[in-house]
Amino acid sequence: MTGEGSRPAVAVAAGLAFASAAVTAYWTAGGTALLDTVGGYAEELARSRTVPAVLVGLLVVAVKSVGGVVALALARPPGGRIRRRVVVVAAAVGAAVLTVYGGLLVTVGALVLTGVLDPGGPVDRRALRWHVLCWDLWFLLWGLALAVATWTSVHRIRPPARSGAGDGAGLPTGQRPDG
Repeated sequence: MTGEGSRPAVAVAAGLAFASAAVTAYWTAGGTALLDTVGGYAEELARSRTVPAVLVGLLVVAVKSVGGVVALALARPPGGRIRRRVVVVAAAVGAAVLTVYGGLLVTVGALVLTGVLDPGGPVDRRALRWHVLCWDLWFLLWGLALAVATWTSVHRIRPPARSGAGDGAGLPTGQRPDG
């Protein structure tokens, strides 16, 4: 049985995961477009081109790609109750981590940009704007899409269970479909 109701959310979650992996792969391979919008340690690491930096980049690409595969697996969970449960638990944990991470960073970044919070040091306002409006928001939206995909794949409409009792149409004995 496929999770028909979960397909749009699955597509969005998987698309965001694979697109995020592609951006990281581009930077890991030496691309520099928009790298200055990341700022801080992540930008320095990507620009360093050292073996450890490339390995970290490849690990991040792999983790994001696994996130996309997990999202896709929600549409057609693998056979067996344990394997389905592993996919659902992995998706739920991923959704929680991404939503909290993205939500926290978007909120704190917005509070800094609006002057509500003072970080007490220099701020790369351009990079921070990109984080609030793109990079961190991307994680938040990915997490929310994955949460919806997980929820709808678990709570999809199932046909009534057939048991020995009832009227043969899935209704308890004595109940009619019209009332």
